[in-house]
Amino acid sequence: MNSRLDCDLLVIGSGAGGLSAAVTAASHGLKVIVAEKAAVFGGTTALSGGWMWVPRNPLAQRAGLVEDIDAPLAYLKAVLGNNFNSARVEGFLEAAPKMVAFFAAKTALQFEDGNRISDTYGRLEGAGTGGRSVIAAPFDARQLGGLVKRLRLPLRETTFMGMTIQAGSDLGAFMNVTRSPKAFAHVSRRFARHLRDLAVHRRSMQLRNGLALVGRLLKSADNLGVDLRTLCSAVALLRDAGMVTGATLDTPDGKIDVQARRGVVLATGGFGHDHARRAALFPANGEHLTLAVETATGDGLRLAETVGGVVDDTLAAPGAWCPVSKVPFGDGTTGRFPHIIERNKPGIIAVLANGKRFCNEGNGYHDYVEAMLHAVPAGQEVASWLICTRAFQRRYGLGIARPVPLPVAPYIRSGYIKAGNTIAELAKACGIDPDGLTATIEAYNSHARHGLDPLFDRGGTPYNRQSGDPAQKPNPCVAPIESGPFYAVKVFPGSFGTFAGLKTDAHARVLDHSGAVIAGLYAVGTDMASVMGGHYPAGGINIGPAMAFGYIAGCDAAKVAI
Repeated sequence: MNSRLDCDLLVIGSGAGGLSAAVTAASHGLKVIVAEKAAVFGGTTALSGGWMWVPRNPLAQRAGLVEDIDAPLAYLKAVLGNNFNSARVEGFLEAAPKMVAFFAAKTALQFEDGNRISDTYGRLEGAGTGGRSVIAAPFDARQLGGLVKRLRLPLRETTFMGMTIQAGSDLGAFMNVTRSPKAFAHVSRRFARHLRDLAVHRRSMQLRNGLALVGRLLKSADNLGVDLRTLCSAVALLRDAGMVTGATLDTPDGKIDVQARRGVVLATGGFGHDHARRAALFPANGEHLTLAVETATGDGLRLAETVGGVVDDTLAAPGAWCPVSKVPFGDGTTGRFPHIIERNKPGIIAVLANGKRFCNEGNGYHDYVEAMLHAVPAGQEVASWLICTRAFQRRYGLGIARPVPLPVAPYIRSGYIKAGNTIAELAKACGIDPDGLTATIEAYNSHARHGLDPLFDRGGTPYNRQSGDPAQKPNPCVAPIESGPFYAVKVFPGSFGTFAGLKTDAHARVLDHSGAVIAGLYAVGTDMASVMGGHYPAGGINIGPAMAFGYIAGCDAAKVAI
């Protein structure tokens, strides 16, 4: 017979959505248990950039960037089209700024603004040019005490020796470490402290990005007495008179039936590693490299389906796409690097095996992969190449190969970066059609010398320009590719996580086939079908809604107004 635990709310999973629900419910007096399948907390959130898209957030308002709900609502209507669900979208837009205010006032989660970050589609009605993004403030992991031993480590590929670097002034300092005494001083201080942390704690203790968000949420949960458990896998939901009243957990000490008076929150991280569901929903043409944590195997979706829950597979895309390269490490393992930063710097283009460009390289990472999936002919490998000069790589980096002062030679020796003294040599090294690539480079350069890109209008939106190089005139996103040696890295379709998920209402309650609420069952994060309908209107549209709907679920379970 299984042992038994009792609580008010059981949260299954410990990413942003799950911890948001747990902290919210606990702050309103509920007894909460968080059950995490892995040995560490944080899920894919801990590996992420940590940005949250939260229109009308308090930090923007304090900075004078005041807008009413109509602008972001119009923008989402324009982007989402037929995938626009008014009740859920309006619920998100109403709750998201209240979520930020609540956490900032009541918990250890504090925020920094992203007031200069633009939405992706700047030409659409309601698009914002700033004030809609926030990120968790950096956090000293020492405040977690013993919990730090159960905090997920960051991705090896996206850190510097395990040290997370935050987009904005922090990243700017690392990019300009050899060009600015101020940047050099900043990097020196951070790196010196990081080396001390490695010596004493064997991990970075300066948490930034998604790790800072998870760290602050864990601290908040611990302060509120949330029962935080790892190595607890949910294997069945419990029901009584049609209501979900808990779950059976498989633990190292055997199975436990957790009775949850106010219900269960599914926050297991989606189905990034559920190969059967991925095969059914993802594009079939080629390899896919997910950045989701290995425990994101679709548990939440399967659990909900056993009690009548439905997976919404009608979204515009089933996953949150991003271009990813394979990194051959010296220990024989292969890493996965998401290409976020360098694609819109001046002096790089992306081509297919025929040597032709296929998109505006500086558009969103989701759009880049969408364009690649549509452009590659059926039957051919779905992949593309980012092409630049050595000078570009030394200034901006190329994938995991960082800029000066770090060496690039090891990545050439490993084959991660292909090189050629001429464009034709580079094409041969990559398996790209040399005539096609030569013609593409010549055509691109003829306009790029004047800062123009008539083919794809790179630099034509605020989103493009903000991630370019303002020192490059007249277009911060466009420069010719002229003087060798030339470099290239191969990128494949990948994803940060999944968009397809359980059908829910505006209160994060799971719905059945008839559209009726399954009492006592909530879904948040990537277990819930994305409120963005499979589109990517801005950076932070995964974690922002995860936090907001986690807050909504926590309030609903506690029976308090949002």
